[in-house]
Amino acid sequence: MDDLFLSEIRLEKPVPAEDYLAALPVVRHLRHTPLRFGGRVTLLVGENGVGKSTLVEAAAVGMGFNAEGGTRNFSFSTAETHSALYRYLNFVRGPYRPRDGFFLRAESFYNVASYVDAVDDGTLLRSYGGKSLHDQSHGESFLSLVRSRFGGRGFYILDEPEAALSPASQLELLAHIRRLERDGSQLLIATHSPILMTYPGAELLEISVEGVRKADYRDTAHYQLTRRMLENPARMYRLLFEENGE
Repeated sequence: MDDLFLSEIRLEKPVPAEDYLAALPVVRHLRHTPLRFGGRVTLLVGENGVGKSTLVEAAAVGMGFNAEGGTRNFSFSTAETHSALYRYLNFVRGPYRPRDGFFLRAESFYNVASYVDAVDDGTLLRSYGGKSLHDQSHGESFLSLVRSRFGGRGFYILDEPEAALSPASQLELLAHIRRLERDGSQLLIATHSPILMTYPGAELLEISVEGVRKADYRDTAHYQLTRRMLENPARMYRLLFEENGE
């Protein structure tokens, strides 16, 4: 698509072999094949440790966002814990600049909410639902942010947004994703949620030790394991407990 804000991520220079980043499956894949985006909504899925969150963090920093989350104008830092992966990558941008953008990172959202409170001049909170994000539950604050702050024609990066959301709230998030997509936005989402993986028309990229492949949500380990668990929990518990010597 010619109007994507980020069309491709390439490995620009080698990651030193002694750096832990070099061993991540997603980095090993990028040594040989660029990561190309084929649609407005891209979902990155895979087991822990394959590099999903590291990659979206690198994409956020490479596109100008604060490493702990927020907009391009957020400049706080509570701890320098983000990786240096963005320094090795080339982010191929499209011909147009996004009008809006946000990096929603579940693990550091508390810090983002605190920063919004700290810099509020009496008008900023209007863009976040009209009251402090700290005065709402974790899930409510997530949805309030997406409802009120994500204005469209933007580039939005979400790292495991389901962490704070009930199944019903995840369904509401899907509706907001569709609104944003129709408004000309691009979204890059790292997720473990089988519900979010069902988003119609999304490009789903599954990262594993074998590399990165396009997948149907029904073929992902997340979906298959969740389905087997819900359909027959007794059998799954027997297998699980037997494997652990019970």
